Formats: sequence, structure tokens, C-alpha cells
Amino acid sequence: MKKKIVFTGGGSAGHVTVNLALIPHFLHEGWGVEYIGSENGIERELISKLKGVHYHSIKTGKLRRYFDWNNVKDPFRVVQGIFQSFRIIQKSKPNVVFSKGGFVSVPVILGSKLNQIPVLTHESDLTPGLANKISMPFVKKVCTTFPETEKHLSSKKAEYVGAIVRDELRHGNATKGYTYCNFIREKPVLLIMGGSMGSQKINKSVRDSLDELLSNFQIVHICGKGGVDSSIKKRGYKQFEYINEQLPDMMHMADIVISRAGSNAIFEFLSLKKPMLLIPLSKEASRGDQILNAESFKKAGYCEVLQEEELSKDSLTKTIKHLYKNKENYINKMKTYQGEKALSKVIKLIKNEAI
Repeated sequence: MKKKIVFTGGGSAGHVTVNLALIPHFLHEGWGVEYIGSENGIERELISKLKGVHYHSIKTGKLRRYFDWNNVKDPFRVVQGIFQSFRIIQKSKPNVVFSKGGFVSVPVILGSKLNQIPVLTHESDLTPGLANKISMPFVKKVCTTFPETEKHLSSKKAEYVGAIVRDELRHGNATKGYTYCNFIREKPVLLIMGGSMGSQKINKSVRDSLDELLSNFQIVHICGKGGVDSSIKKRGYKQFEYINEQLPDMMHMADIVISRAGSNAIFEFLSLKKPMLLIPLSKEASRGDQILNAESFKKAGYCEVLQEEELSKDSLTKTIKHLYKNKENYINKMKTYQGEKALSKVIKLIKNEAI
């Protein structure tokens, strides 16, 4: 009988990319693949591009650590999402559920538990997120990207696997990137990514520094939804809200990268040996996970770090120049990283837990 797996995870691209890496392998092996996500989240947009994956949408509520009037409404949405997930899983009868986390995953994990379907989840960051903390009692295994994460989890459930990177990122074509952006090979390329939701502060600092940066670099600026400034038309500067199919080509083309410090993104840059300037989300805007991720990478010699509170036109340009000048040192450090086996480890764990 054909085996079936349900994936979940969403709210940001980082909560989908690991699933995007895993799904093709299960499709290739003939498994039935379904996805449970939110009605309007980025996961729906990303998963809808995949052939052979049936997408189910459920009601979701965001798990906030701050006061918001939606905190009153969202528990009811979560309860509704649990019942929807329960019915979907009851009808689908998967052998196993895999969660990448994010607030959409909590109702799915609880709905799976009520159907007695085994669940594995994945924690990308050094410390577990709120959704994974809530879900912990109901899952069989928690796959971790950082070995240090095991200190924060039950040793019986934690399984260090390393970083999962999508195969297609390794097969990007720099020539296609140059053509797509109308860039030349003789001038280095700076790739700027503020995460799938963008970063207003990074965007502003980059644009304040644009003339100086363009004297040394060609720039691909992924600004996030609504972040493109159409009034700026400068040679060598390309803006995009979000890049999907062309991202592997852009990453292979880039000489250095500016990024937030979400785990999935920084491990992708590490796998491609791209020197990084990481600007983690501040503690005021997050639980501080990106700061820990960035510190871990800096300690390993993979990147430079600029805290958001220190971000300015001068600090940005100074750090970028230092990063590019010493890029070979960062590349040599990144060559020592061995992370190619993570994907096969997770696939094996999923198959072992499937009923």
C-alpha cells in the first residue's frame, strides 16, 4: 500500500524551506504527499508551485509574546484549526507527519496526536521557538540544526542532524544570474536579503549608503513584500520583493551577502561558501534566537555581525568593506564545515517513525 506523509510549517519562508528540501525525495519514492498550512500564508504560495502535493488550509492564530488585541481572538482560531487538522488527518490517514514549526504547526501537531499519528518536528535555531516548545510533549523526535540545541530539549527526543539545504540551491548558475540582472562579471555582486518579510531598517540603511556601495559593488536587493522603492533607478542596483526560481542563480552569482540571521538562510549561505554580514533581529523584535545564531557563526569564523542597534550608513559600509577585503579568510573557514548528510538523516528518521 502507498505510504503517505503530511508536512506542515509556515508563517515565514524559513518555516517552509526545509519542507521544500524534503518533499521532492518523498515524491520521487512514490509517497503520497500532502501539506497543511494557513489560508493566506507564504507557505501556500511556495507549496502551490509543487506538482503532486495537495494543500489543505486551516485557521491559524499567531503565538505572540507581546500584547495585541488579536491575542483575544487567536486562541479561538487555534481551536478551530485543531478541529480542521483532526478531520483532515483522520480522512487522509498519513503514516507520519513532519513539522517545520511556526504557529500554523501547533493545530496540526495536536490534530495528529488526536489521531495517533507520529509527528517529527524540526528546530532550525539554536534555542527552540515557542511553537516547538508547545508542541514538544506531542512529538516523537525533534531534529536539530545546532548541536547546542540538545541542551534545551529532552535528550530522548532531540536528534542532532545538522542543516538541511535544498538541492536546487547547489545547482544555481551564476551566468543566468548575471543575465537576469543585466550585470557584468568584472564588478563584484552584493546580495542583500532581509528575510521573506523584509526589513525596513536594513532597506533604509542600504539605500542611504547606495551611492558609496555602488562604486564598489553591483547590488541585488531582496526587499520583502511592499519594500521596493520604484523611485530608485540606478545602474547596477536591482530590487525585488521576493525571489523564488531565480534565487539559486542569484546566490551563486553573489560574492558576499548581507542577511538577517535566520538559521535556514545562513546555513544555505554556508553551504555555498558565501561570506556573510549578519544583522540579526533585535531582542525587542524577537526572542533573541537570531542573535544566538549569528554569535555561533561568528565564533566559527563564517561571518561578521552587526547588531541592529548599531546599524547606520557608516557602520554598514565599513563592515561590508572589511568583509569583502577578507572574504578568502571566511571562505577557508567555511570549507571546514561538513553538513551534506543532514537531509538523508532526516529522511531516515521520518521513515523509521512512520506507522
